[in-house]
Amino acid sequence: MQIRVLGCSGSIAAGSRTTSFLVGEQVLIDAGTGVGDLTLDELARIDHIFITHSHLDHVLSIGLLADCVTRRREADRRPPVLVHALPATIAAMKMHIFNGVIWPDFTRLPTVESPVLAFRPIEVGDIVKAAGHTIEALSAAHTVPALGYAVHGRQGAWVFTGDTGPNAALWKRLETLPVRALVIEAAFGDEEQELASISRHLCPATLGAELAQLRSRDADVYITHIKPGEVEAVMSQVAALGARHRIAALSTGLVLSLPD
Repeated sequence: MQIRVLGCSGSIAAGSRTTSFLVGEQVLIDAGTGVGDLTLDELARIDHIFITHSHLDHVLSIGLLADCVTRRREADRRPPVLVHALPATIAAMKMHIFNGVIWPDFTRLPTVESPVLAFRPIEVGDIVKAAGHTIEALSAAHTVPALGYAVHGRQGAWVFTGDTGPNAALWKRLETLPVRALVIEAAFGDEEQELASISRHLCPATLGAELAQLRSRDADVYITHIKPGEVEAVMSQVAALGARHRIAALSTGLVLSLPD
C-alpha cells in the first residue's frame, strides 16, 4: 500500500498545496489543490474520493477533476467517481458548489443516467472497500461535521485525523487499532492557541495531550496542515514536547509505504 502526499499545507503559496492523499492509484482522501499535480492519466484512474469535511481547502478539486475526466470516462463507459462523505458534507457541497452557479452539477452530467460523479453517504465507524483498500471512517471534532480516516493494512493502519481539535472519541477507537503511521494536524503555533481552540484545530500544546493517548509506540507521526512559512516555528514547538514517538513534518511528494 502506497500513500502519496499530494498536498498537506494549511493554505496556498508557491510550493504549498492543500490537503490531498492518493492511496494506490484509484483512491483520493480529500481533494485540495494538491490534486492539480496529477497528470490527466492519473486523474482518469481515480474511482473513489473520501472527503473529511466541506471546507474549501479539502474539496475544491472535486469539481475540477470531474470536468477534466468526463470525456474519458464517458468514452470508456466507466461508472461515476464515487465521493464518500458525511450526509451533511454532501448536502453542503450540493448546495454551495454543485449548484450551477459556483460549478455545474456533475452528479447530473454529462447525463442524468450516466453522471461522472455520485455521492455516497458514510458515517463514523463505516468501513468501505474501495479499489482493493479497506477504509474506515473515524471521528473528528471540527467546526463543521467532519471525519478522519484509517486505511487498514495487513500489519497496521495509516491514520489521518482530518481537521480536528481535541477528540476523545478518536483515541478510544485508536486504542484498539495497530497504528503504523499517524497524520495529525497542528494548524497553528502555540502563540495562537486561542484561535486554534475557537476554530477547532490543534496547536503543539494541545497536540502533546492528544499524542500522549497514542499507544502504538512504533507509529510514525507526521504533522500536517501547517500554514506556509510557519513550518519551522511550529515544528520547533512540537519538538519541545519531548513526545515518545518519531515525529516529522509531512511534506508534499512524500510517499508512505505500508504492507497491504
